[in-house]
Amino acid sequence: MKWTVLSDNRSSNPMLETEHGLSVFLTTERYKILLDTGASDVFIRNTELLGVDLSDVDYVFISHGHSDHAGGLRYFLEHNQKAQVIVSPDAMNAQFFSKRGNLHSITTEWPEIGKDRLVLIDHTCEITEGLHVMAHIPQNHPMPKGNQHLYVQDADGAYIHDDFRHELALYVEGLLFTGCAHSGLENILAACPWPVNTVVGGFHLLDGQETDEEVKSLTQRLKAKYSNTQFFTSHCTGDHVYDVMKGVMGEQLQSFSCGYANLS
Repeated sequence: MKWTVLSDNRSSNPMLETEHGLSVFLTTERYKILLDTGASDVFIRNTELLGVDLSDVDYVFISHGHSDHAGGLRYFLEHNQKAQVIVSPDAMNAQFFSKRGNLHSITTEWPEIGKDRLVLIDHTCEITEGLHVMAHIPQNHPMPKGNQHLYVQDADGAYIHDDFRHELALYVEGLLFTGCAHSGLENILAACPWPVNTVVGGFHLLDGQETDEEVKSLTQRLKAKYSNTQFFTSHCTGDHVYDVMKGVMGEQLQSFSCGYANLS
């Protein structure tokens, strides 16, 4: 299994472009999967420098409806004629907004997708052998406080807090991809019935939201319950939050950025 970060907020390679978005290319013995598509065509341009061929991707997984994860889908479909698109119908049928700073739309402009390529997921299931998608994740543990800035628009045009029914997580061969983990990292892990060796994604733990003590407490619970799991994060995990988590988890937690590749 190998995964390569195509788009992220950060990069240690000045040749690669960055953006507020996330896209990861995952290859397993059976499948080639694009995990989210970033906000634009940045990930496309980065693939040319990273030697990644998107034309033979089997599946593109969209973790949720926000434009920083699905905005690049229309560019991907220009480069790939066969991949099936895995997404929640709730992601495609809602208007999303952020009130962090000024009110602004974070709704994805969805391209036309043929019915033969669209895989709509509204319950946890196995898409194909060994490829599982988790939906409607129970919210039994604390949710990220950064969610308080995120809204959907109802039929009357009113802004209501996003409940993240549109968020999915993907599991394949011991790897759990969280997207942004708006549902909460603990909730996603608790909902996963399969052994998790590796967690990859944003944790939506923004600097200045949770207190240091809250972050430490969360990290201590993760370390105690998932002691054999390796965690990789960036995108919507704040730099200070990462440092606090790293202080608890040590080598069990690693950061990634554009161009990062992991082979296991």
